Amino acid sequence: MLKGFRDFISRGNVVDLAVAVVIGAAFTLVINAIVNGFVNPLIAAIFGEPDLTQVASFEINGAQFSIGLILDALFNFLCVAAAIYFFIVIPINKLRERKAQEPESEEEAVPAEEILLLREIRDELRNRV
Repeated sequence: MLKGFRDFISRGNVVDLAVAVVIGAAFTLVINAIVNGFVNPLIAAIFGEPDLTQVASFEINGAQFSIGLILDALFNFLCVAAAIYFFIVIPINKLRERKAQEPESEEEAVPAEEILLLREIRDELRNRV
C-alpha cells in the first residue's frame, strides 16, 4: 500500500502538476494585484465609480445585484488567462519546437549493430534473386 503511494507520488507527471499548481497560484496573485491595483480603478474611473464591482449595481426589494462584480471576475479571469498564455504557454511551445528541430546527435544517427546486420542480410538476399 505504501509502495503504491510512493510510486504515485514519485511519478514525474504528478510532481510536474504540483509545481504547475503552485506556480499558477503565485502567478495569479501577481496578475490579480496588477488588475486590482491599476486596471480596475482605471475602468471604474471611466464609469465614475470607486470600484469596478460598484458599476451597474442596483437593489430590488432589499436584494443587491451587481453586474460589476461579474464583470470584475470575468476581467480578472481573462487577464490571468492571457498572462499565462502569453508568458508561459507560448514560450514553452517555442522551446518544444526548437527541441524538435534540433538535429539528432551522432549516436542516434548511427544504427544499432543488429540493424546493420539485418540490412546486410537483406541486401544479400536481394542480390541472390
